Amino acid sequence: MLNTVFDLTGRIALVTGGGQGLGFTIARGLGHAGATLALNDINAEVLDRAVAQLAAEGLRVHGYIFDVTKAEQIEAQVARIEEEVGPIHILLNNAGIQRRVPLETCEESIWREVLDVNVTGIFLVTRAVVRGMIERRAGKIINMCSLMSEVGRPTTGPYTASKGAVKMLTKAMCVEWAKHNIQVNGIGPGYFLSGMGQKLAKDPAFNAWICSRTPAARWGEPVELVGAAVFLASRASDFVNGQVIYVDGGMLAAL
Repeated sequence: MLNTVFDLTGRIALVTGGGQGLGFTIARGLGHAGATLALNDINAEVLDRAVAQLAAEGLRVHGYIFDVTKAEQIEAQVARIEEEVGPIHILLNNAGIQRRVPLETCEESIWREVLDVNVTGIFLVTRAVVRGMIERRAGKIINMCSLMSEVGRPTTGPYTASKGAVKMLTKAMCVEWAKHNIQVNGIGPGYFLSGMGQKLAKDPAFNAWICSRTPAARWGEPVELVGAAVFLASRASDFVNGQVIYVDGGMLAAL
């Protein structure tokens, strides 16, 4: 039973911003759980490299370039995915950006850029995908939240505002679409050794702070997000809805 309830064979998963970083690692995990991957990124070179790497591992993967803030691009590419690959069963809204700046000096353009990608992007992509899920009366939507969905740090104002909004958008989506047998949940990563995290970990003072602040006393490894993603993408989570699973080594539990 346990071997089959987490099996994603026959499912098609669209992963936005999946060309690198945590999105790539989670996409790979979904693929190894049996899913066929529709990998999205805005950078063609990054996307091509990611698709080639996953294909070399024997995974079924297709690449699609579009900007998650551009509704026309999204609509066209979602239609193309469903025509070329098949109906999207799983949507992982992973694309996101961070711009570190004090709020009092934050330019309006930076504020809008972060909110557009991190919040509006999720709305636009999900709107395009969920219509088919409603028609088929089945779907799994996973939104990438953050510790910053709950707490803030200096210079993360735009990002914190956006991730708080993603948490509440996740709940709103659940309330509207649960009746269609669609589960909408979030994953909130803590501090992981991927992308910006790897750079931050090289700062001895910041590294010491993370390790002392986290009950697990270490950074997370990207692969440690895969379990939560597979759970939320699979039949194992069919009665889990509107929740955010924080994968943070216990950081949010500690003062």
